[in-house]
Amino acid sequence: MNQKSRSVGRILFVAFFTTGGLISVIVMLALAFPGSDLESIWRLKPEARTQFHAIGRGISIGLLALVAGACGLAAVGLAKNAEWGHRVAIGVLAINLLGDSLNALLMRDPKTLIGLPIGGLMMLYLVRIKRPKR
Repeated sequence: MNQKSRSVGRILFVAFFTTGGLISVIVMLALAFPGSDLESIWRLKPEARTQFHAIGRGISIGLLALVAGACGLAAVGLAKNAEWGHRVAIGVLAINLLGDSLNALLMRDPKTLIGLPIGGLMMLYLVRIKRPKR
């Protein structure tokens, strides 16, 4: 592994996507097994439970599995310094930015707009760091 692939930025992105994947799995399990010890996750954002139930438990679990898988792929790809890992990571961030924008517009939740500059800067960083040759 060369010095570039062990950059602090890359390590932080791997940690970020790993954490996102793990949180998605925990929330998915909390939805799948109501009343379990995982119920404490809802204290972090109580309205999330209501929002997931409004979508439907099965659909919510499926979406969370998709998010967990995408985050896991991004983490593995970035850890391997693979070009596909960069693409997956940028794709995950782009979808998140779209979701934040739609939440701000459709749900009239301006708090979600804070994610736009953060996600945009994260995408810019990923685009600008040296990627491996194919």
